[in-house]
Order: sequence, then structure tokens, then C-alpha cells
Amino acid sequence: MTQVKKFWPILTGTHRYEKTLSTRNIGHGVIIEAPILAYLIETKNGRILYDVGCDYKKIKDIEKRKNFYEHDGFPFGPPSMTKEQHLPNRLSQLGLQSKDIDIVICSHLHFDHAGGLCEVCNAEIHVHKKELEAAKALSDEAYFKEDFMGSYNWKVFDSDYDLISGVRAIETPGHTAGHMSLLIELPKGKPILLAGDAADLSENIEKEIAPGLCWKNDESMAIQSIKKLKKLALETGAEIWPNHDMSFFESKNCFPKYLS
Repeated sequence: MTQVKKFWPILTGTHRYEKTLSTRNIGHGVIIEAPILAYLIETKNGRILYDVGCDYKKIKDIEKRKNFYEHDGFPFGPPSMTKEQHLPNRLSQLGLQSKDIDIVICSHLHFDHAGGLCEVCNAEIHVHKKELEAAKALSDEAYFKEDFMGSYNWKVFDSDYDLISGVRAIETPGHTAGHMSLLIELPKGKPILLAGDAADLSENIEKEIAPGLCWKNDESMAIQSIKKLKKLALETGAEIWPNHDMSFFESKNCFPKYLS
């Protein structure tokens, strides 16, 4: 029986960019607005966050923003994050503080998924072994060394694993070396399969299109992970949630209310 009690999708910011960053070689010249999300899971044994969004300081501080986002590596500029969307403020709307988070699962360590680690530094930080290695090697422009080089309590894994009954991490490499998705069994209703950046948009899932950025340009690895998610969804009855699809997010957003 699942130990999950409540589940919140949380909007922590948005980013406008060309669609090709989400759908490989498809969408040239088309600008989309993508949600930047964290997901809070309350269980009988504590609270879990899947991803933590961006580092607020790197967006709001003029010099930091120039250093991290306003250069050729980021042709579409920095994400947008309001003070309300800052993760500690989102948690406070639920009567929580950062210290109330027990575990953070990083789908991967790109800036828009791991930047907020500085806000939850007392939690266990779960990450795939290959992901941490790729991030420390700064394997692409979306890894910011400052995001993950703090004094964190890392718990490193190298395959699928169960956190507790009802929460399972799923190895889905392709976008990055050690990307992880998350299967959540709610007390009632369909399970939720958080794709992370294995599938930015519903289109990635439906048409089996790789994300724009693929680890070592291995498109086949990314597509295999999408197929893995679809197979798992079929076996479990889960609904796959794409990660940067604004229309999909808006159809599910109930914050500060929760799903159960």
C-alpha cells in the first residue's frame, strides 16, 4: 500500500525559448513558454521534493544574471522567477519551511532543476551516479558548478530504486547521462509518472521525439527512455506528466490545493 498522502505540482518560474530545445530539430523559430516545476510529495514518513527549480539569486542579482545567463551560451536569456515563485515562499504558502523537506530527488542537475538546492541544503539529495559525474565535469552549458558544489548530503544511485512504498525512481538517461523520472502512487486515482526532461512536452511522448539536448548527441538513448516510460505507464496504469508543457501543467495546477 502506498505511503503517499498528498501531491503538489509547484510552479517555480518560467522560461521562454525556441521549441527545438524541447523537440529535437522540430519547431525552428517557434518560441514557447515553459513552466519550471518542482513537485512536493507528502508521505507518512516525511516530505520529498522532485526537483527544486532555479537559484533565485542568479536571476535577480544583476551581476549574477549577466554571468550565468546573459551570454552566447544562453541565446534566449534568463528564466523568469517572481518573489512569490521563490521555492521557500511556495513552501511557506503550505505552512512549511525548507527544513521540513527530508529528501530531494534531482531528475538531473541542470540549472532549472537543481539551482534551488541551496534552499534545501539540510535534506538528503538523491542523484544518479552518472549524473553527478557529468555535472561535475560541466558536460554542457546547462550545468552551473555553483548549483551543486555546496556541502550537500548526497545519496548516489545507479539504477531504478524504491524510496518508499508508492514512490519509485526510474532511470531514464538520454537528455543527460543519469536522468531520473519518478513514479508516484496516490492514495486514489491513477499513479503519476513524472517524466522530468525525458519528455518536455506531450508531443515528446505521443510522437516519441527526443528532447533537443541529448547526452553525447545520442538521440536513440533518449527515445528508448521515452519508450520505457510509455511501457511502464501501460503496466501500471500511470499517467505520464511531461515537464515543460505549459498547457499540460495548467490543466493539473491546483496549488495550494493538492492531489491525493
